[in-house]
Amino acid sequence: MRLIHTADWHLGQSFHGQERHAEHRAFLAWLLDTLVERQADALLVAGDIFDVVNPSLAAQALLYDFIVDAHRRLPGLEIVLIAGNHDSGNRIELPAPLMRRLNTHALGRVYWQDDGDLDAERLLVPLTDAEGATRAWCLALPFLRPAEVTGAGLRADEDDGAPNDYVAGINRVHTRLIEAARTRREPGQALVAMSHAHLHGAAVSEASERPIVIGGEESISAALFPDDIAYVALGHLHRAQRVGEDRIRYSGSPLPLDFSEVAYPHQVVEVLLDGEALATTEALPVPRPVAMHRVGPAPLERVLAELAALEDDPEQPRDRWPWLEVRVELEAPIPDLRARVESALEGKALRLLRLERRLPRVKGEDTPARIDLESLGPRKLFERTWADRWGEPPQADVLADFDRLCQDVLDGDEEVTS
Repeated sequence: MRLIHTADWHLGQSFHGQERHAEHRAFLAWLLDTLVERQADALLVAGDIFDVVNPSLAAQALLYDFIVDAHRRLPGLEIVLIAGNHDSGNRIELPAPLMRRLNTHALGRVYWQDDGDLDAERLLVPLTDAEGATRAWCLALPFLRPAEVTGAGLRADEDDGAPNDYVAGINRVHTRLIEAARTRREPGQALVAMSHAHLHGAAVSEASERPIVIGGEESISAALFPDDIAYVALGHLHRAQRVGEDRIRYSGSPLPLDFSEVAYPHQVVEVLLDGEALATTEALPVPRPVAMHRVGPAPLERVLAELAALEDDPEQPRDRWPWLEVRVELEAPIPDLRARVESALEGKALRLLRLERRLPRVKGEDTPARIDLESLGPRKLFERTWADRWGEPPQADVLADFDRLCQDVLDGDEEVTS
């Protein structure tokens, strides 16, 4: 059985204020051609399908048009989608009854039964081969939010009076789902886990991955996935990587989502199963439809020389012009810096998205360094504010309350905008 593993599409992403529909459309066209060429049996999309919980109509159209086209060209293809932390679980599941007619399974949330046990059956998706025989089971586990795994969902025999812990809740859900899958599968059928989570030891792209509920403290252990799981398809971290073993992988994002990701290998992963076991994996590089250039950090004169040397293609349509970030090291402020940079780019088919000025720090200067709130994130900002006000960092229980408040705000925004 042949699977294609991908994740973190972030359809509808606004890149420094610019939309990227042309890039996403080109990726999805390439992906569909690849599925046909490789005669894949299943496509696994491990979360962060959209960039925001309330995606634009254009972003939603990209997804649904892709699903329709995939079913037309590969009627036997199974598609399994899970929600990531950027997605609205409810929105992902809303068209699920219609998508099932196109062999597409959309899982956005976990649910608990009246007896407090996990409703695992709805998270188990049979994967069939070209003859329609079930060859594997996909354990499709969407991103788990604190409200879904703490408090509710504890059986009476598990509630030992200890505080409800987010990471323990995540571990418990994974364990129960694996137990249910083992019961359901028959000899010769593989188990394939799909999860949108942060594993211990995995490399994070700090500049582009939204700080999630409790920073990096929500990370889980790869030991959660025992050896009888043939393959683990992960989403959430944008850098393609294996975690300890070939069978446990992040596919990474198919497109760079920040200039810091320019050098990443962007790819999807082809997975070949042989019975219950993993046979091979192969990284399939994703063509980059729009180039990204980073110039600097360097002194202004060198930056201007590098800009003059950049190659471009004026014949390309504007939505294919390369994105550009320029970083200039300065000895003192230059009021007309942007004008000088734009003058060097005049007539070039390039799109300047970001101009960063780097000034030297003055020894003994009392003025605090400028803080980029977007990269800092709400949790770190809260910690700094608390420490400034009370003279010490917030305790764990205070941070837990703040995390729940943040989640309530996110869920509230989702309800209002859905």
